[in-house]
Amino acid sequence: MDRYKRVTVKIGSNVLTRRDGTLDFTRMSALVDQVAALRDAGIEVILISSGAVASGRGELRDSVDASGLDEVSARQLFSAVGQAKLINRYFELFRDHRMVCGQVLATKENLATRRHYLNQQHCIEVMLRSNVVPVVNENDTVSVTELMFTDNDELSGLVATMTDSDALIILSNIDGIYTGNPSEPESHLIAEIVQGDDVSGCISTARSSLGRGGMTTKYRIARKVAAEGIAVVIANGKRDGVLTGLLLDSTEACPPHTLFLPADKRPSSLRKWIAHSDSFAKGTLHVDAGAASALRAGGASLLAVGLKRAEGDFERDDIVRVLAPDGTTVAWGRSAYSSREAGAIAGKTDMAPVIHADYLYVDETDIFRDR
Repeated sequence: MDRYKRVTVKIGSNVLTRRDGTLDFTRMSALVDQVAALRDAGIEVILISSGAVASGRGELRDSVDASGLDEVSARQLFSAVGQAKLINRYFELFRDHRMVCGQVLATKENLATRRHYLNQQHCIEVMLRSNVVPVVNENDTVSVTELMFTDNDELSGLVATMTDSDALIILSNIDGIYTGNPSEPESHLIAEIVQGDDVSGCISTARSSLGRGGMTTKYRIARKVAAEGIAVVIANGKRDGVLTGLLLDSTEACPPHTLFLPADKRPSSLRKWIAHSDSFAKGTLHVDAGAASALRAGGASLLAVGLKRAEGDFERDDIVRVLAPDGTTVAWGRSAYSSREAGAIAGKTDMAPVIHADYLYVDETDIFRDR
């Protein structure tokens, strides 16, 4: 595998926890050892680490009865306790290597505006320049259902593109994407996926036992990030030496994995933000068939003449979703008008674009969105 200068590594809950829900300190230590080896080899690493909720749940299992709490309240409680435990353990493990790590807690709302996105980007860049390992996680103590990322897979894709990483490594508890159920003997691992390949029919929609996401989310994020010029690897984080085996020229055999080959070109910084802003949409623009076709063909702005109506309450520069007449998502982008203004100019000619092409993202890879 190519030698990368900067990688984002996402470690899933099922990698960092034992079957009883407690933190697997041995696994954490082994992964930190490998991150240290990558740093010694000149590779910058950004960690996206799950495990806070599972850690808190395990810590409070014998002392707190959470059965009466609703899902959001329980998640906030477990995260508040577990995040402290998780980052303290990381700090101690990195200190053993004479390295310093720092905590970055993110919420979807924090990244919904361009200014907040750039502030978060600057924070991580300053940490990397100061030789501090960023450990990023969603702040579940303040996130509620409608403001949560799908899971840390979604967050890792955003961070990988935000930081111009050369690769995103997604560590799960299986080796990658298979042609069928991994437990069935006739299924085999797909080693490489090139741009344009669609293997969605092979993927189970089941979610992991501890995390919020599943292979469906990993596949969707991987395709999107690879389309933005970043290599993506899905591998088994419970395999010994998985990171060093993947990223270093060593005597270790390269572990089995699925590699999503990156596109040749990378979008601008602004388009990267918009590409990962679909879940931040404040409203919806319904367009006619002609406008939907023009947008999908690429390079076009959304013009008022093709707009049928605006839905929701949004302001100028907010992210909005664009829907075709059949209800499928065509694109999303930054609106040049408020919802009231957009509704007033729907169908008119000789108006400035509702969304200029420079502020519009058409995602042809997101095959699961409208199912």
